[in-house]
Amino acid sequence: MINKKTRITFIVNPISGTKSKAGIEQLIDETLDASVHEWRVLRTEYAGHASVIASQCVSQHDDICVAVGGDGTVNEVARSLIHTDTALGIVPCGSGNGLARHLCLPMNMKESLKIINTAQTDFFDYGVINDQPFFCTCGMGFDAFVSEKFAEAGKRGLTTYIENVLVQSVKYKPDTYIVEDETGLHKYKAFLITCANAAQYGNHAYIAPGASMQDGVLDVIVMEPFTILEAPQMAIDLFAKTLGNNHRIKTFQAKRVHIRREKEDAIHYDGDPMPMGRDIEISVEPLGLKAVVNPDGKEDSAEPNKMMNAMSWLANSLNILYNVRV
Repeated sequence: MINKKTRITFIVNPISGTKSKAGIEQLIDETLDASVHEWRVLRTEYAGHASVIASQCVSQHDDICVAVGGDGTVNEVARSLIHTDTALGIVPCGSGNGLARHLCLPMNMKESLKIINTAQTDFFDYGVINDQPFFCTCGMGFDAFVSEKFAEAGKRGLTTYIENVLVQSVKYKPDTYIVEDETGLHKYKAFLITCANAAQYGNHAYIAPGASMQDGVLDVIVMEPFTILEAPQMAIDLFAKTLGNNHRIKTFQAKRVHIRREKEDAIHYDGDPMPMGRDIEISVEPLGLKAVVNPDGKEDSAEPNKMMNAMSWLANSLNILYNVRV
């Protein structure tokens, strides 16, 4: 009896993220066990192409479809794989890599290919915001505003993101939101509202430290307006997984929320901004995504210490805020 090989397609976005994908074929050839896997590499040629290719992978009954790129590429691929037998794999090459980090995948390309080689999978929740699937976070208010500015910045990376956050935070005006969940109506004046399926935005920025992708609920985070003097502590809490202890943060869990805001504005899903109306419907789809998992289940030991990231963020914030104020 001949065992059927695992069919794997790697979807490479040549222009996404911060890592070069040159030599990806050689790395795959060196890492994947050819006796149990057969694979191919396809490159995207335009925005949205990754979703098209991933849909073709489903039609062709591929076992695994691997996104090689940043969070946007991962979202494009994953949205075509929901409620199918084709599993999502990730070789993280972006600036944030939120979903990959939540799943404890290595940031090193060769190490992440070793995870693909195991072909071990599990099922995870995903979220929907006004018919748009998301896998890590979606939100409105300040983080959507920053996502727009980040998209316009022309360069990627943590430093660019931090600079946008701090410069814009001085000017940003909070909005009023009416939020309806299973418990009734609630009114908030908020700097931002985030609905989290996974724990972090990316780069170890833990907006919802306790979030699980297998509990059938979203973690909703309401960040109340805060002062410039409170910003450094907010930064530390974000990276130290202690945001829930901050008195400016309100959190609850829900399967579905309806949010009405004062005006039409941007939202973001997995960091990508999009204009949307005043009424926002957000829900969770339990265990609708099959994905390759890290059998070890531990965070990448080669990743920088999270508290060091927090302190670096704090140092930058103090310098930038000082320059803005003067």
